[in-house]
Amino acid sequence: MSRGIWTLPIIIARLDTMFALVFPQIDPVIVSVGPFDFRWYALAYIAGLMLGWRYVKALVKRSPYAMTQDNVDDFLVWATLGVILGGRTIYVLFYKLSYYMDHPWESLMLWKGGMSFHGGAVGVILAIVLFCYRRKELSIPAVGDVICCAVPIGLFFGRIANFINGELYGRVAPDVSWAMVFPGGGPDPRHPSQLYQAGMEGLVLFVVLTLLWRRPEIRERPGILSGVFLAGYGIVRTIGEVFRQPDRDLGFLVGGLTMGQLLSFPLIIAGVVLIWWAGRQPKDDKQQVSTME
Repeated sequence: MSRGIWTLPIIIARLDTMFALVFPQIDPVIVSVGPFDFRWYALAYIAGLMLGWRYVKALVKRSPYAMTQDNVDDFLVWATLGVILGGRTIYVLFYKLSYYMDHPWESLMLWKGGMSFHGGAVGVILAIVLFCYRRKELSIPAVGDVICCAVPIGLFFGRIANFINGELYGRVAPDVSWAMVFPGGGPDPRHPSQLYQAGMEGLVLFVVLTLLWRRPEIRERPGILSGVFLAGYGIVRTIGEVFRQPDRDLGFLVGGLTMGQLLSFPLIIAGVVLIWWAGRQPKDDKQQVSTME
């Protein structure tokens, strides 16, 4: 009799998971060539950079001209280095510092995963500043605007890759009909938070920035779009973290917040300040670079 009493809750728990969506088992490795694996995550980075590059080339054809086509081509290398170096550095310092202090060489093993968007953002910002400093004719706020308009493309593909890998999954959600049981998340159905973030950080931000870019009065005040992106990303990332399982090595931090939320607050503040500053500047309706192709 007592055995039946103990077994009943287990049966009920298993029935709950039967109604969860099945996680699509997709091999994280697309193809292997000898000792090298080509992964979906790498493809996401390549797709984000390539499509973002083509999108920026289209944006700079409209007045006020922020960059030449050659400038955009040259900046692709700078952006790639900024994303990789910044993303990896912040991940190592803020997410798994104690581990990498014991295994310093593994901090260089990018193929094992571990990147931070906040770090990638810092890396790209530094790349923009240095790139414009070397090319005196370019305006940092204007270049930042066109680059920020393309960043959601990479964010979208990155979150889709997170979903395919079954990583960065959401919190337990037994009452949500679209919850999924992730391979590394135990038997409980969870929020597919990667898809939430792909929608908010990728699609929503892309649409908002595109609609604002179409308005000449916004384009003529360099810095507004960059501010909208920074504040917008900080807001949607903070919301997304409500559904995402905190990082295993960190858990909940100050006030029950996650590391992603704590790192997003400075972005929101910086974005609001940048919008305010740009709105007070005179309109820039003139061509900013001397050569267009």
